[in-house]
Amino acid sequence: MIACLERFVPENDIESKAAVEASIMCKTLDLQGSIDRTASADNDFGGLYSRRPLAVIRPSGADDVARVIKAASLSSTLTVAARGNGHSINGQAMVDRGLLINMRPTENNHFKEVKINGSTYVDVSGGALWEDVLKRCIEEYGLAPRSWTDYLSLTVGGTLSNAGVSGQAFRYGPQTANVAELEVVTGRGEVVVCSEKKNCELFFSVLGGLGQFGIITRARVLVQSAPDMVRWIRVVYTEFDEFTRDAEFLVTRQGDGESFDYVEGFVFVNSDDPVNGWPSVPLDPDHGFDPAHLPRNADSVLYCLELGLHYNNSDHPSTVDTVVKRLLGWLRFIKKLKFQVDLSYVDFLLRVKRAEEHAKANGIWDSPHPWLNMFVAKSDIAEFDEAIFKKILKDGVGGPMLIYPLLRSKWDNRTSVMTPKEDVFYLVALLRFSPTGSNGAEVEKMVSQNRQIVDYCVQNGFDYKLYLPHYQTEEQWKEHFGGKWERFVERKACYDPMAILAPGQKIFERIRNISCNP
Repeated sequence: MIACLERFVPENDIESKAAVEASIMCKTLDLQGSIDRTASADNDFGGLYSRRPLAVIRPSGADDVARVIKAASLSSTLTVAARGNGHSINGQAMVDRGLLINMRPTENNHFKEVKINGSTYVDVSGGALWEDVLKRCIEEYGLAPRSWTDYLSLTVGGTLSNAGVSGQAFRYGPQTANVAELEVVTGRGEVVVCSEKKNCELFFSVLGGLGQFGIITRARVLVQSAPDMVRWIRVVYTEFDEFTRDAEFLVTRQGDGESFDYVEGFVFVNSDDPVNGWPSVPLDPDHGFDPAHLPRNADSVLYCLELGLHYNNSDHPSTVDTVVKRLLGWLRFIKKLKFQVDLSYVDFLLRVKRAEEHAKANGIWDSPHPWLNMFVAKSDIAEFDEAIFKKILKDGVGGPMLIYPLLRSKWDNRTSVMTPKEDVFYLVALLRFSPTGSNGAEVEKMVSQNRQIVDYCVQNGFDYKLYLPHYQTEEQWKEHFGGKWERFVERKACYDPMAILAPGQKIFERIRNISCNP
């Protein structure tokens, strides 16, 4: 049965009409979940925007989601946003004077092992957190998904609506390339099962579709045998060309035993700054960073290649040591600046969880996070380093500055995800953490710096795409999608013709239903 708590405080005619429509809908909908109309203003992880939904729906499953969307389509202006764990940066998963569907209550609706043609999959709920998927898969089946994000307190539906990228993507592709089937509630309020062979246009539209075509309520995720342990390694470089040469060498070696199982990298400041500098590199607090091993002519920033090798408890330690020594022997890092630890596979994948706990303890987790995520083509990455890392960001960003190569051949061109045209491109992620007590001017300075970086890329003709994109105008979105813009628009017209879904992305305007008179 539906539980409904009322709130109705209109500020103008438009809001008043939307509020009345939401109130009528609240009273007439027959949901198994609940609707809360007392919810206050909504914020996301970015902390840059605040939006006020008219109601927050906690659905019991796909049928509830479908009823809400159908009801919204009968209104004149109501829009619907799906919220996972609220980790968007620029309000993409928020809604202003519309309906917010909190997908977390559906997290346990699906969990089942499925075997098809020799491959093993696990059906999971769109509202499930990846960290819970990891734990259950290993505990119940000894299996794990192949491709991850760095931070696992994100929902399945949320990352699949963007791409889902981490250090395994060079081998297996993003998370969107590791899904065989989806259950989706479209903008028409229809519950549709889709795959590469069934309703394929919807399937590829939704993957990386920024929530524009449907809300993911179930995903069939490809899994494999989970290793027991990971050798986690960091090695340091002073020269960007040597860093990128080694990173690209590792990600292009695709044969078994020819590379590490995880390859990422980051830029750090050549100083003793505890957040941005040398202390951010060692993996064990007892292992210090000795700058005496750096050449005297080292630049303002340095580079770290981060690697992971999977192994099992049955593997002899000497065997692991031999493999690591062989793989590292190909690389040109500073030999005395190597750091490594061994930890369980689960602890490795949950490594950012510890950083989250530390940030919460320091009070910076709830501060604004004006992050910038980009894909930059290989041909432009050296200039990006010279102009951005060595100059604009030479003092750091108060958090990690990730950079590592990906292979376009591992991404399915049929999805809605946009990448640079070159086969090798780099993920660049500036994960800013504003200090506790930062004022609006300080946060705006970070946002302005992000704009400066993007403007530099535009002005110098870089082949780049924003990851987790955020634009304000249709022209900017056209530029983002390029030759695929018309396809994107056609898909929207097909699956969400009234532009009800994901208004926070600011791609399409809601089409008014002029026949509605509440």
